[in-house]
Amino acid sequence: MIVDSAIYVDGRRVEPSSLEETYEACRAKEGIAWIGLYKPTQEEFSSVAGEFALHPLAVEDAVKAHQRPKLEQYGDTRFVVLKAARYLDEPEIVEFGELHVFVGRDFVVTVRHGESPDLAQVRQRMEDEPELLRRGPEAILYAILDQVVDDYAPVVVGLENDIDEIEETVFGGGVDVSRRTYELSREVIQFQRATTPLVGMLDMLTTGHAHREGDAELLRYLRDVHDHAIRVEEQVSAFRELLHHVLNVNLVIVGLRQNDEVKTISAWAAILFAPSMVGTIYGMNFDHMPELHWLLGYPFALLLMVVICVALYIVFKRRHWLT
Repeated sequence: MIVDSAIYVDGRRVEPSSLEETYEACRAKEGIAWIGLYKPTQEEFSSVAGEFALHPLAVEDAVKAHQRPKLEQYGDTRFVVLKAARYLDEPEIVEFGELHVFVGRDFVVTVRHGESPDLAQVRQRMEDEPELLRRGPEAILYAILDQVVDDYAPVVVGLENDIDEIEETVFGGGVDVSRRTYELSREVIQFQRATTPLVGMLDMLTTGHAHREGDAELLRYLRDVHDHAIRVEEQVSAFRELLHHVLNVNLVIVGLRQNDEVKTISAWAAILFAPSMVGTIYGMNFDHMPELHWLLGYPFALLLMVVICVALYIVFKRRHWLT
C-alpha cells in the first residue's frame, strides 16, 4: 500500500496528482521523489521497482521483510535495512518493526513493515526544514536514521525500568522471576541485534566508505546520530550483562532458599525421629530387657523422649535451622 508520494523541489513539497506524475517529475529532474509504502505486495511494489530500476534481490528483501539490518550498494542506489523499536507501556514489551530504504540520486523509497518508525513525523520534520531537505536524498536518509535512533531512547528507559523491577523482586524475596528475566533477556538480545549492526552502518557512512562526497555538513549530522547509536548500543550491552548476573543471583538465592528448607525439614525429621526410636526400643517386648518391670519405666521413657526432642530443638534453633 502506498502511504505517501511527493516531489520536493528546492526543499518544498509539490503534491503530485498521481504516482505516474511523480515518476514524470523525477524523470525530468524536477525534484526529489519520496515514495512511502506500507507492507506492499509484489504486485504493488513492481511499479516502483521498475521505475527506479531497483535490484531484484533488494526488492525481494523489501517485500518479504524479516531481514537483518544492513547497508548495501546496487549501482547508484543504496539499500538500507533498519530495525525500529518501540516500548509498549501496558504489556511492558518491546515491539520491533522493519524499515527498508532505497536511496538514489533523485529519489527515496521507504518500505515499512510494522508500526514504527513514524515516517510521517520524519516527513513533517524535513518539510519544516527546507534547508536540510535541499541537501538531497542523503538528507532524508539521515533524518530516517535519526528518527530510528531517537525512538530507541524510550525503549532503553522502559527496559531499564523492567530490569529495576526484576532486581527489586529478586532481592525482595520474590518468587517465579526466572521466566520474566528470560523473556526480558530475549527482548534485549533482539534489541541488540537491531542496534549493533546500525552502529557499523553509521560508521561506514561517517568514515566515507559508504558516504557520497560533497556534503561535509551532512556528514556532521550523521556523526551525531552515530554517537547516539553507540551510546544506545553500550546501554543495551550493559543490560544483557546485567540480566545475566540477575539470573545467576536469582539461581543462587533459590538454591539458598531450598537449602534452608532442606535444613528445616531435616531438623524436624530428627526431632520426630527421637521419640520414635525410644518407643521402638521399648516396644520390642523381649523377656530379658532392662527396665521392663521397673515401676518408673513408663514415665522415664516419656521424659526421655521429651528431653531429647527439646534438646534437639534448642540445638537446631541456635544454628538457625528452624525458623
